[in-house]
Amino acid sequence: MTAIFPCVLSGGVGSRLWPLSRQDRPKQFLPIFDGESLFQKTCKRFQGNGFQAPIVIGNNSHRFLIGEQLDEIGLSAASIILEPVGRNTAAPAVIAALIAEEQADNALVLLAPSDHLIDKEDIFLDAVKAAEEAADKGEIVTFGIEPSEPNTGYGYIRLKSGQTTVRAVDAFVEKPNLDKAEAFLADGNYVWNAGIFLYSAKAMIAAFAKHQPDLLAQAKAVLATRTEDLDFTRLDVSEFEKLDDISIDYAIMEKADSISCVPVNPDWNDLGSWSAIWDVLGKDADGNSGLGDTRFLQSRNCLAYADDGLVSVIGLEDVLVVATRDSVLVAHKDKAQDVKKIVDSLKAEGRGEVDAHLRSYRPWGYTERINAGDRFAVQSMMIKPGQHLSMQSHMHRAEHWVVVEGTVEITINGEARLLTENQSAYVPLGATHKLHNRGKIPVRMIEIQSGTYLSEDDIIRHD
Repeated sequence: MTAIFPCVLSGGVGSRLWPLSRQDRPKQFLPIFDGESLFQKTCKRFQGNGFQAPIVIGNNSHRFLIGEQLDEIGLSAASIILEPVGRNTAAPAVIAALIAEEQADNALVLLAPSDHLIDKEDIFLDAVKAAEEAADKGEIVTFGIEPSEPNTGYGYIRLKSGQTTVRAVDAFVEKPNLDKAEAFLADGNYVWNAGIFLYSAKAMIAAFAKHQPDLLAQAKAVLATRTEDLDFTRLDVSEFEKLDDISIDYAIMEKADSISCVPVNPDWNDLGSWSAIWDVLGKDADGNSGLGDTRFLQSRNCLAYADDGLVSVIGLEDVLVVATRDSVLVAHKDKAQDVKKIVDSLKAEGRGEVDAHLRSYRPWGYTERINAGDRFAVQSMMIKPGQHLSMQSHMHRAEHWVVVEGTVEITINGEARLLTENQSAYVPLGATHKLHNRGKIPVRMIEIQSGTYLSEDDIIRHD
């Protein structure tokens, strides 16, 4: 039986979904779709039906998010490959092929982004099944989404004429203008390029050997540096940076001979903007969609998102309102793509709202900023059962801890004791200290930091 290794790509940023999507928690990890993230939905999609445990390739800074979200849905990855820097899709495509070939001689790889929504998963999985035979024979198979509109935001694939399930590819076409997109729709032989591929590991390696031999050699050199760290596979930064920053389309698909496509209509959406989010959400009688605590009055076709608190929309039409605890976006739906321009300008100003959420995930749990001033910072903390922070000290700040749920073992200057709900402790400046949740339930605490310097790099680790 053919072994299919799903390779889930989770390295994107999704800046058009700012302020909810940010560098440290981009759109694929946001749990806004029935309480699950797009990353989780993608990993769950490839369970059973001949699929092996997934190979996840993601950003090093997202490693704890990846691990946490897999744990939440009860899944384990075959490998979690951490990219030290972003390198587009060609490098992950060949790295996944090299890893899969190590596992099975007849391995197939299903390369899939983790930031797409597929509503009719059974239809998509049937398309994967239909593509297996062609992939086994050495074809590189892509999945083209049957277009529902003359969309100018997607690349297109021109198919050769025919009525078979798996069709030969004539050409890959860049994002068109509106006139061309309308002509593509009328032609009937064009599909949207979803960036999803099924191929045999051997065929992809052979394609790289022919069309991108330097990149193949670089990928092999990178894999030779891999080391295991907990559930993650780390790669040498200097070797990884040598990889070409190029897409699989440019590197292979536009050059290789044996390229085919399965047209499919599984209610696919790449959710590239807030207006696309509105498209897929449920709506009230006036076409309004709300996430979180939201209200609409005399408004039509609006989207409101409330991260914390209440958002009310009155007397508006075709408007997006996205409110997080530290940023608010208000835009007309027709201007949803321009959110990236705001993000770019904020990035140029060095604004932290582009990169960081108030909540930061750690291997032991998370912290979430509540307030901060000139000489103080207040944050909540959650420590998972069985987890602990390192023994550490600070040169410029003292800390106060208040436990609000659970029981935690605290160690201050070598003296260990238990701290339970409604109890507090003081950690003087310079004192060594450690937190350890030895219990069965999460520990939730409030930490108050005070001092002359409160940045995270004021940490001396002692273990």
